[in-house]
Amino acid sequence: MALSAIALCSRALLKIGSSTISSFDEGTAEGEVAANLYPSLRDALLSSHPWNFAVGQVTLPQLVSSPVADYQYAYQLPTDFLRALSAGEGERGRGLRYRIAESRLHTDAPEVVLTYIFRPDESGFPPFFDQVLITRLAAEFCIPLTESTSRAQFLYGQADDEFRRAKLIDAQQQTSGGIENFPLVQVRG
Repeated sequence: MALSAIALCSRALLKIGSSTISSFDEGTAEGEVAANLYPSLRDALLSSHPWNFAVGQVTLPQLVSSPVADYQYAYQLPTDFLRALSAGEGERGRGLRYRIAESRLHTDAPEVVLTYIFRPDESGFPPFFDQVLITRLAAEFCIPLTESTSRAQFLYGQADDEFRRAKLIDAQQQTSGGIENFPLVQVRG
């Protein structure tokens, strides 16, 4: 079952014994805490690992203005961009030298395919990520709403455990990467 941002925050609030919310702007302490902490925490958690459900590839549009120094071309990053994983050209999504500056990607390649972490809609979160996010939200909500640092520390520990478990589940959804371009392998012919 896909959960909305409000449902995710409400479940986190329940974990700390607080009342649930029906909207971020309902005027309660819970609503205010959730509205202020949720977006940045969600983006930080999405950015912290290359989750398969949040990794995408896109050919970037080249900008008219070029970088001041070091690279020839500048490209516009996607609006849902959170973190770059790699950049390539043509049929490859990796292998380019690049730099991200001023919300643009700078490189010497005339065409860029970016592999990046994007911000998916909450309905696209798998259940294992929901659990990580709910537990981490509960830890973050705990001090402003309950003032219990010991409970917050316990919840941070649970969130770390959920994070490790979710990374393991996520890693099982793809083929393991092989070793490429390793000098010792090439020498053996």
